Amino acid sequence: MIISFTVNNQPQKVEIEDPNTPLLWVVRDILDLKGTKFGCGKAACGACTLLVDGQAIRSCSYAVKFAEGKQVTTIEGLGTPENPHPVQQAWIEEVVPQCGYCQPGFMMATAALLNENPKPTDEDIDQNIINICRCGTYYRMRKAIHRAAELTGDTNDSTPKL
Repeated sequence: MIISFTVNNQPQKVEIEDPNTPLLWVVRDILDLKGTKFGCGKAACGACTLLVDGQAIRSCSYAVKFAEGKQVTTIEGLGTPENPHPVQQAWIEEVVPQCGYCQPGFMMATAALLNENPKPTDEDIDQNIINICRCGTYYRMRKAIHRAAELTGDTNDSTPKL
């Protein structure tokens, strides 16, 4: 079966035997985008979070057949080293990662949250960013999420800052 979708603004066609194969394995093993991580395989930890049409999904339990015709964004497509996404910039500024394994999933979940809610409260963050970090960098992530909201507001605000 051939599945056609867009990944990081690039059209893709993949031939897959089982359309129920998790999108995670297509992204990592066929498209060779290794930033998305495998964590639990049960959609519980969030290490595999990607954006599908702007919505955060757990790609370890999202069948590739559901990606047909959709826009998929991985951590590699969020920003670039020269022009990082506000979430990536905030993660750098707040020195969020410890081991870093789960961080791509957290950044993708945060990008989705900020698309829906550009100025989240702590309660909004607690209700929406439910990934798991074994290193416990939650405090730094919360600071980075608020910083990313500021940076996103700065890039969206056409009013000159005084």
